[in-house]
Formats: sequence, structure tokens, C-alpha cells
Amino acid sequence: MATDTRAARTTAMWLALAAVIVLLLTGGLWAVTRTTGDTELTAYFDRAVGLYPDSSVRVLGVEVGTITDVVPAGDKVRVAMSVESDVDIPVDAGAVIVAPSLVSDRYVQLTPVYRGGPEMPSGAVITRERTAAPVELDELFGSLDKVAVALGPDGANADGSLSRVLDRLAVTMDGNGTNLNNTVSQLARLSATLNGSKDDLFGTVKHLGEFTTMLAKSDRQVNELFTRVADVSQFMARESGKVDSALSTLASALTDVRGFVKQNRQLLSSNVDKLAKVSRVLVERRAQLAEILDVAPTGMNNFINAYDAASGTIAIRGNLNELTYPPVLMVCRLLTASTPREIPDTLARTCKKVAPAVDGTLDLPSVSQVLYSLQKGELPPLPMPVLEAMQRASGGDR
Repeated sequence: MATDTRAARTTAMWLALAAVIVLLLTGGLWAVTRTTGDTELTAYFDRAVGLYPDSSVRVLGVEVGTITDVVPAGDKVRVAMSVESDVDIPVDAGAVIVAPSLVSDRYVQLTPVYRGGPEMPSGAVITRERTAAPVELDELFGSLDKVAVALGPDGANADGSLSRVLDRLAVTMDGNGTNLNNTVSQLARLSATLNGSKDDLFGTVKHLGEFTTMLAKSDRQVNELFTRVADVSQFMARESGKVDSALSTLASALTDVRGFVKQNRQLLSSNVDKLAKVSRVLVERRAQLAEILDVAPTGMNNFINAYDAASGTIAIRGNLNELTYPPVLMVCRLLTASTPREIPDTLARTCKKVAPAVDGTLDLPSVSQVLYSLQKGELPPLPMPVLEAMQRASGGDR
């Protein structure tokens, strides 16, 4: 009996020991699995008031992990976090300490939400540049105290200026609640409009920035421009009376011009039509006009040089040798040598046929005879060629 009892106790002890070992192995395996499956992150904050181990880590307000450690590290605080492995965090995510109320525990919010791209790996560090902490209540009270002191009787309201401003503001706002409400509503709509056109607004701001940069690079030229504008403004100010008089005269002249145009509208229209015709002719003859403009100065200069103001005569150079030719032959020579274009063959052949027939029938004086007669004040012996030719043809003088 005693032997059976001892054996039963031994069996129970071994069973209990085996159960404890199984529980320990299961707990260790669970701990190892849990530790290796989560994403471990570290963030550095300027301060971590109200943040403790086991405080929650959230994304969009949903808990996705817990804080495992909060340790001071010099002038900053190191916060270790464990995030569930199935939650993706952007590689450039930041961390913000959120205080739901004044007295409740705070939590860490990871932002922004993952929308694709590289993921933050386990062991990543979020630097202070990407973290933020809320303003503490004592800091808020301190800032309010500074504002109150600055606006109090020892500050801006030392002589009652602030009180007068508030009184005037109260009088101004009295009875204008509806207008103020409309103004705020319109500002809200304006904000919505600007939000819908943020790309255009940002583009405008960018272009303004480029324009400002250009002005900064051209500072000297801009200063010169402003200086000249100031000089012009001062001159206009000094001559304001004359400017007023000139503008008044100009206004009167414009009134007269308007009346003239109104009274002579048809005549002006007719003159404009005629002027258009003249302009058309000038355009069509622009080559001839250009030639006249090229040659006229030389011709006028030669005419001026040939004019003798003392005697009122024009000096010319006469080629008297040309007069020794018979008239018909002389005309033929002129036609042959002086025309800008070649004369027709028929006319040239006619001249060649007629010239021998009439050559010698005219007894023209020589150059020496002409000069001798002119020096004596007499006319040169001019022939009557047609009459003489007719007389010779009839056989005698009549």
C-alpha cells in the first residue's frame, strides 16, 4: 500500500514538472515569435512628458503598437516603439506626441499614413527633425502671463491706449454683427476657392519670387529708375501750373478737333479716299520716284552751278560742230546715238536712205563763220534750204 502511494506521488511530480517545462517552452517560443515579428522603431523627442512604457502607438488614431522604453539621452528623450509587423510605415515618416486631454496619458502618432513606396525597416531611427511634442500647460500659462504683462498697466496700457482701442473697437463692432458674419463667411468661401486653386496660387507666388529675385539682382538699375521717377515727379510738382494750363489747352483743342471732325466727316472721308488713290499711284511709281530722288540732287546742283546771278543768265556749253551736219542727218545721228533704247530697223534704214539724198543740199555756215558773225554783232548767214532746193528743182530763181 505504501509502495503504491509513493509511486503515485512520484508520477504526479513528474507530470507536474513536465507541465511546467511545457509552459516555459511555450512562453519562450511566444516571446521569441512576438519579438522577431514586430517592427522595432526608435524616435528622439525634445521632451516626452506624459509618455510611458506600454503607451500606445497609433496611425490615424488606430493603435498599431506600444512604447517599450522611454529613456533620457542628454538634451533629448529616446522613445523605443514596437509596431505590428502587418502595419506598413513610410520610410520618411515622423512621430508626434498627442495629448487627447490635459490629464490623460499621451500616445505617439506616426504620420503620414503609408500610400506606397519604400517602407521603414525594423531598427530605423526617427530623428528630432521629424518629431514634435505638444506645448505644455505651464509654457502656455507662461506665454499668457507675458502677454498680460505686456498689455497691462505697466506695458502697452500704461497711458490707457489699449483701453481706448478696446472702447473704440466695441463702438465699431456694436450693431455690425451681421456684417462681420458676412465678412467671415466670405473669407471662408475665399479660403475654399484658394484651396481649390492652390496650384495656380503657388505658381503665382513662385513667379513673384523669381520677379523679386530679378529686382534684387537689378537693385542699382531699380534705384536709378526710382530716382529718375522722383526727379520727374518733383519737376511736375514745380511746373504744376504750366502742366494744368497745357492740359486745359489740350482739352480745348481736342474739343475743337472733335467738332471739326463732326462737321466735316464726309469731306474728310472723301479726302482720305483721294489720298488713298494718290498713295496707290505713289506706290506704283515708287521706282521712278526713287530714280528722281537719286538724280534730282545732282541735277539741281548742276543747275545752281550753271546759273550766273550777276547777269541773270545760265551758262551752257554749245557743241556747234553738231550744226555742221545737214538737219536730216543730224536728226538721224541723234536718234541713233541718244535714244535709251535701240530704234526700229525700219527707221534706221529710212535715215540711211534719206541722208545721202539730202546731204549737200543745205549750205550751212561753218563754225568759224558763225563765231565771226556773232563777234561782229551780226546774224550768221543762215540758208533757206527748202526754198533753194525747190528753186534748183524748178530750174531757177524766182
